[in-house]
Amino acid sequence: MSADAERRTNRLPGGDAGLIVGVFLALYAGFTLLGLFLGLGVDGVASTLQRITFFAAVYALLALALNLQWGYAGLFNIGVAGFMAVGVYTMAMLTAPTDPAAGGIPGLGLPLPVGVVGGMVAAAVVGAIAALPALRLKADYLAIVTLALSEIIRIVYNSTTLRTFSVAGTELGTGGSQGLPLPTNPINALFYSDPRSPASPPTALGEAAFELARSAEIGHTTVVDWAYTLVLLGFVGLFYLLLSRVGNSPFGRVLKAIREDELVASSLGKDTGRFKIKTFMLGCALMGLGGILWQGSQSYVSPSSFLPILTFYIFIALIVGGAGSNTGSVIGGALFVGLLFEGPTFVRRLVAQLVPVGDAPDTFVAAVAPLASFDVTPLFAYALADLSSLRFVLAGVVLVYFMQNRPRGLLGHRKEVAASVDLSRRTPRPARADGRGGERP
Repeated sequence: MSADAERRTNRLPGGDAGLIVGVFLALYAGFTLLGLFLGLGVDGVASTLQRITFFAAVYALLALALNLQWGYAGLFNIGVAGFMAVGVYTMAMLTAPTDPAAGGIPGLGLPLPVGVVGGMVAAAVVGAIAALPALRLKADYLAIVTLALSEIIRIVYNSTTLRTFSVAGTELGTGGSQGLPLPTNPINALFYSDPRSPASPPTALGEAAFELARSAEIGHTTVVDWAYTLVLLGFVGLFYLLLSRVGNSPFGRVLKAIREDELVASSLGKDTGRFKIKTFMLGCALMGLGGILWQGSQSYVSPSSFLPILTFYIFIALIVGGAGSNTGSVIGGALFVGLLFEGPTFVRRLVAQLVPVGDAPDTFVAAVAPLASFDVTPLFAYALADLSSLRFVLAGVVLVYFMQNRPRGLLGHRKEVAASVDLSRRTPRPARADGRGGERP
């Protein structure tokens, strides 16, 4: 991006917050128009916007945590899914009832806040174990270690041996491949008298919210989902503030020095190994919390939710937004969800409605064979039917483009102030009686 373009970006109303809001409003406008054109109705459009916002918030949370490790300290962690799984499973085992129903998986029966904190601590401890090789390994070898650890974690949770087990006489379990029940979504308690049953009578708040939504032709489920999504957006703001403070602190400036040249940072008396371990632990704890918030709206969790492809999705979001930029992490998560994850599905539905092409062939050969007679309709129908799967191809194309043309992402080019106080943002002092003025920091 040129200097003029950078200055225009910095002059946007509201600064970085205005830029983030502008990206979300653009996505909302686009998907609202698509939804109305496809005849989704008010409830369908509201549900679509909630889904986009939910996933954008989730990917923003995880991209922010990854940005602390990779963008600030240069630690190449491609085991994000594994640390998310540790956080979610630990929380589930801590909060599961000690005497479950027949066939259920027992746990410790602790309150939900204790389970959330326990999940973050467990993810941080596993992160510390994974960070020990970081003292000796280069970036690419560290990536292999973290990927292998992530798969080991997923396979362990998938093992039938650990479906139920006993520790010091206490029964626990991971549920194996069938998964593990999760605590009831706490947001339900705001709207239903029995949080475990949406069919129960609504609370006073729920009655008022549902009545207002009913007048706008929006369903109860959409209202509850939006409430949970707003909580996620609040956590995105907390993550952003926390990591911005970390980045601007002396600790954060050491991390950036390690990223640029670890030898120089070490020669200045900094214990780079200790900084790496602390950074890895903090980032993994936030990844564990991000996984808990992601799965918090579900009724159960299974190892299939933490496949390696999830880590690469998060990396794509961070690469698009720009490594080293917290604002870029949030924008990258929103753009990834809107344009690469959900966008292809809406494009397929839109094109299918505008251009009827009939049934798609069952195989690629059957789709390509008619090209000999210059008939492209079967191939077009085949590509349209598998357009949601072609998002992987689209993601690859986007990655190649960014690697060749914008390796720092959309906002990775921005230079951050090294000092804790930005001396460039000084206001002039009022002129004194003798005519002399000055500048005020």
